[in-house]
Amino acid sequence: MAPAAPLGPVAWAASPGPVGYVQAVAAMDARAAAIADGVAPELVWLLEHPPLYTSGTSAQPADLIEARFPVHASGRGGQFTYHGPGQRIAYAMLDLRRRSPDVRRYVATLEEWIIRTLAAFGVAGERRDCRIGVWVRRPAKGDDAEDKIAAIGIRLKRWVTLHGIAVNVAPDLSHFAGIVPCGIADPRYGVTSLADLGHAVAMAELDRVLRREFEGLFGPTIEAIAPGPSNEGADASRPVRYRHQAG
Repeated sequence: MAPAAPLGPVAWAASPGPVGYVQAVAAMDARAAAIADGVAPELVWLLEHPPLYTSGTSAQPADLIEARFPVHASGRGGQFTYHGPGQRIAYAMLDLRRRSPDVRRYVATLEEWIIRTLAAFGVAGERRDCRIGVWVRRPAKGDDAEDKIAAIGIRLKRWVTLHGIAVNVAPDLSHFAGIVPCGIADPRYGVTSLADLGHAVAMAELDRVLRREFEGLFGPTIEAIAPGPSNEGADASRPVRYRHQAG
């Protein structure tokens, strides 16, 4: 999904410590506005969040089983998901007006980015027409069993993308139990990670492969500074909380 006209390299930045969710969204919004105004280059921002849940625009309150962590309304598409340490998040702020104003194509390219990255570590990630994200088959759990290893959630403002992907490297998978991840309650479908699949992958190594595969799909990158200081893991914002309603 390279740009139709020269855009210059995409800025590539990584935060060294956990970044609060509201801080990250504010930084994304500011950068997306600057990109749309033509005064800043596109950006991919790699980070980790402290443990938290986010709700997309389709989230159902009943899918929040237990608010063990702060819950934030995200504005992205999708339902509930978990973010936390051991999960690599890549927020992508790309100008689709100058690349291709095709949201379906963009999402498919994000999926392909993840699939190629996982393949470098010997993991066969697959896309599903009826379930967004990237999945791996788990035959030991049953003939039809599959687990999600990476999530995708996006939002557009003035044709600039926000949010992006989340790859489970070695998060605490028990933290997903507080929600119905992505609204999928079918017991055949769960959540996994590279570590859960037996692959010990350092975050720096994943980042290297993510960058290589991104460049093959979206074009060149250039090293940049992350758009805000990392915090100590405590998100001082006021999270939006949902009440679980039975029924």
